[in-house]
Amino acid sequence: MKATLLVLAAGMGSRYGGLKQMDAFGPNGETIIDYSIYDAINAGFTKVVFIIRESFKEAFEEAFTSKFEGKIEVAFVCQELDKLPEGVSCPATREKPWGTGHAVYVAKDQIEGPFAVINADDYYGQDAYNVLMDFFKANIGNENPDYAVVAYYLNNTLSEHGTVNRGVCYSDGSGNLEKVVEREKIQRGEDGVIRFPHNDHEHELAEETLVSMNMWAFYPSYFDYCEKALYDFIKARGEEEKSEFYIPALVDELIQNKVLDVKLLDTTSQWFGVTYQEDKPVVISKLNKLLADGAYPKDLWS
Repeated sequence: MKATLLVLAAGMGSRYGGLKQMDAFGPNGETIIDYSIYDAINAGFTKVVFIIRESFKEAFEEAFTSKFEGKIEVAFVCQELDKLPEGVSCPATREKPWGTGHAVYVAKDQIEGPFAVINADDYYGQDAYNVLMDFFKANIGNENPDYAVVAYYLNNTLSEHGTVNRGVCYSDGSGNLEKVVEREKIQRGEDGVIRFPHNDHEHELAEETLVSMNMWAFYPSYFDYCEKALYDFIKARGEEEKSEFYIPALVDELIQNKVLDVKLLDTTSQWFGVTYQEDKPVVISKLNKLLADGAYPKDLWS
């Protein structure tokens, strides 16, 4: 079965201070992406599509094209502001991309079958990719397959160095998402309690709250649903300087309108990633532990 891995790598790393998706974390200069692609290939993915920006396209292609040659099919798509549904346009004052939902949308011409979505700067673990592939295999022959999300515990996804944004997942008790809500500026307070601001109030979140780290399982039907949702979003909020169209917003709309179910997938993998430059030593340490335990060869692509 052919399945595509869609890597969201268009972020400019404003909080990190550079292009973290191209930064070295492994002993031979490996990026987090390298470990993600390695795991995806071993799980059975046959193609990877990188969503990037035109401003660093040349450097990105140089870094990754030859490395993956003969191992997995590779494509690059630029997330530019004017790649929008017919009938809407980008305001002249807009400077930043339209968010993760839009990032997936711009890849529509490169995807024909089942595909998974990940962030370029997140490590998801080997089991998570196997779980995704098992989900796709279980849906072979299904004309209207559901979607899925691999969820992680919130307390394992925070940064000690600042706030993070997470898609908070609520289960219906039957293995499906009841709803998913994007929460911004989540942080553990000095009292140890995890909180986020909303409507001028601080709201608490439990340690083991399930959150999306943007590891999704989709099918090409996503693009049909996204076309309309993105059109409506730009019409309603396109003039807002920093408005963003998030994946969870579209997913939650599909759930609430009972268009399809979204499965909550369990994994034994532990997530880690970088939001701030101060997170880098932690990621390097965790990768070194995985290498010491034999999870990866020391020279990943030798």
